[in-house]
Formats: sequence, C-alpha cells, structure tokens
Amino acid sequence: MLPPDPADAQRLATVRAALPALSAGIYLNTGSVGPLPAETAAAMDEMAAYELRTGRGHMDQFRDFLQRLDEARAAVAAVVTADVDDIALTHATTDGMNIGAWGLDLRPGERAVTTNLEHPGGLGPLYMLRDRRGIELTFVDVGDGGDHDAIIDAFDSAIDGRTRLVAISHVLWATGAVMPIAEIAEIAHARGAVVVVDGAQAVGAIPVDLAATGADAYAISAQKWLLGPEGMGALAVTAAGRERLAPTFAGHYTFERTDATGTGVPHASARRYEASSFHRPSVVGMARSIGWLSMFVGFPWIHERGARMARLAHHRLSAIEGVTVITPRHAMAGLIAFRIEGWPIQAALDELGARVFAVARTLPLVDALRISVACFTSEDELERFAACVELLATHTPESIPPRRSLALLGQG
Repeated sequence: MLPPDPADAQRLATVRAALPALSAGIYLNTGSVGPLPAETAAAMDEMAAYELRTGRGHMDQFRDFLQRLDEARAAVAAVVTADVDDIALTHATTDGMNIGAWGLDLRPGERAVTTNLEHPGGLGPLYMLRDRRGIELTFVDVGDGGDHDAIIDAFDSAIDGRTRLVAISHVLWATGAVMPIAEIAEIAHARGAVVVVDGAQAVGAIPVDLAATGADAYAISAQKWLLGPEGMGALAVTAAGRERLAPTFAGHYTFERTDATGTGVPHASARRYEASSFHRPSVVGMARSIGWLSMFVGFPWIHERGARMARLAHHRLSAIEGVTVITPRHAMAGLIAFRIEGWPIQAALDELGARVFAVARTLPLVDALRISVACFTSEDELERFAACVELLATHTPESIPPRRSLALLGQG
C-alpha cells in the first residue's frame, strides 16, 4: 500500500473541518441525508434573518429571488453536464419521478417497466398509474445489480411495443449497484418509450452526464450526495423529453409570457415543470452546497477519493468471516450493503452506533445494513467501523462482550 499523499490528507482535513456534523460520529449515511457544510448553513441563516427583518413581500426581493432560482438551476446544470434550460427545480427526487411518470398520457393496456429494487419514491407513481389508469406494470428482477449483460437482456425482453415508460434508478438504493442505464435507454427509445431515471444516489457521488445516461428525465435530490438542505431537488429534462412530457400542474413559472390574444405561451425550457413556490433559504442553500462542492472541494477529487474509499470499505468488509457484502464491487458507487451472520439488522445497527458512533441505516427490503462512503470519509473511520463489524461477526447478540460504561462518582 502506498503511503498517504500529504496533499490529499491536507485537503481531507480542510473539507472535514467545514462539515461540523462529522465530529458527532462516523458519518456513513449520506445516501439518506448528507452532512451540511457550515458555509451552506450560514447562507441559509442569512437569508432567513433577512426575511425576518424585512419581510417577504417587496417586489425587489422577489426579483432578487428569481436570480437565486437561476443560480440554483445553473449549479445543477453544471453538476449533471446539462444546459440550464434542461433544469427544473423540485422539492425532492420523488417530485421528479412523479412528473416523469404523470407527464405521459398513459392508457389502459400500455406498459411501464421498472426493476424489483426501486425506491418507494419511484414506485409510488407507477402503482398509482397501474391502479388509476389500468396500465400494466412490469418488474425486471435485477439480482444484486452486478450482472449487466443479464440485466440488459431482461430489459430487452420486458420492453415491447406497448411500453411507454421505463423508470429506473441510476444507482440502486438497496444494493448500491450502478445500473447500465444508457444501454437500457437505447432499447427503450428504439421502441418508443420515455426513460425516467432516479439519480438520487448518483449525482454528487459519481460523474453524471445527462446526454450520456440516455435519460429523457433525470431526478435529483439536494440533501444526499450534494450536501444540500432537505426539501429541495431538481429534474433535468432533455429537449426530446420536453416534447413528450406534459407539465402535471400549473405553477407561477409554467408560462413564459402571454401573447396578444391573452394565451399563455409555455416555457420552452424545463421550467414548465416547476411548482409555484420554494422555500427561499433552501434554494440558496442548495446552490451554495453545490457551489461549495464544485469550487472549494472539486468534483474530480470528490469522485476519485469517494470511489477509492468505497472500494477500500468493500474490500475490508468482504474479508471479514461471517460478513456478506451484497454490493457488486465492479459496479458500485458510494453505497455498500452487507449482512452480518447471526445478527438481525436493527440489532447490528444499534450495536455499531453505540460502540463506534456509526451513523448508518438498515434496508429491510434486502435484510441488510447500508453504509454510504464519501470523499470526506477517512481511512481511520473505515478501519474503526470495520473492526467493530468484525467484533460483531465473531459473536452473537447474546455473547458479545458488554460495552464499556462510565462510572459517575456520587451517583450510587
């Protein structure tokens, strides 16, 4: 193993110092919600304080906020390698998946295709389309997500001439596998289907190029790998996608202008998919977090170091007897799902949290624990976490040694 790079160590220390939540424990749940940069929190506080002092009704302030919306769209466009006209702001990845699904006028007997490991936020609109519109919903069994040839063949079989919609994740939330979405999209487009992608576990963790994904619509969350506030997200919609997907509601930003006859002229851009209102501090926070990641940290370093640390964690956990890692190492991003023999997942999470202050989560869908390994995760943290997993793997919940306790003098 090569000695640590001093420059890398210095950058890591600088980044970690800007993320105060990292001092509270081993932060391994960015896939649910990431640590907030101090700079982002300060920007949001400043906006909230300004609203408190001056109110929110002055038109000058509203015009200024329109610029903040533009900044947020531009920040998202840069991180997914898209044009700013491709970007609509939303309140969550789920909003984007809803827009993509309901933007098609699906009819009884038509088909939507997805995987058996989709997030509930992506499945919800598909179930409603099945129950309300009478469409046929087809699930492709993707295993752990690692056998790309088999997955492509399965989608090739599932997508037929009746298929109007293919809704899939870029990175599976349950196993952490990166899906071959470009190849799936090529099949779907050849048969006339629209492709809507859940990018919540991809953007910020791995490089994303909207055109290269093949997606017509690509949904994003702010609070995960982009380290932004909750309640914000975005939907990237290509020009071809905008021709197929109708807006599902009429917000303030749906129409670009009114013509001489009084008819509203729809936006040519993706802004037609935006709702009517956003929490202003959160819009500022989303733009600031993405800007901080891009300009202060640097996405090339984020992607390279994040992938390196994830591989290190995968290798270390896989080497522990009694631990089964579900995530395919050759097709992974920042998520790692694993099981510890003899341990119910909640009991294992509780023990890891109490012994090394690990912030992780359970995945009942696949009966596994899941950790999120990011660029700011240190080698020392991974080793302390893995050593605790190793301790659990050599015991059962009944035989594990008791945790150390602190005796308080004068408390009997």
